[in-house]
Amino acid sequence: MAAYRLFFKKSVHKDLAAIPKKDLRKILSRIKTLTEDPRPTGCEKLTGHERYRLRQGRYRIIYSIQDDKLTVWVVAVGHRKDIYR
Repeated sequence: MAAYRLFFKKSVHKDLAAIPKKDLRKILSRIKTLTEDPRPTGCEKLTGHERYRLRQGRYRIIYSIQDDKLTVWVVAVGHRKDIYR
């Protein structure tokens, strides 16, 4: 299986800056695994959207997959209460 390329929406950098370094390392490691398997065990497709949710501890990673271009776009990272407003 070909590796997917990973992209981040500009606003994600702001999301990541607010996360403690200890948690940030785990989140970035989890995001990196999406290049090999963009639909890992535990991911959920969001209702009404072409996006997926992946949990890492108390944080959520929201992303979209473009299979035809082999890309994964991370669109949000944060606590559940912050993402689903």
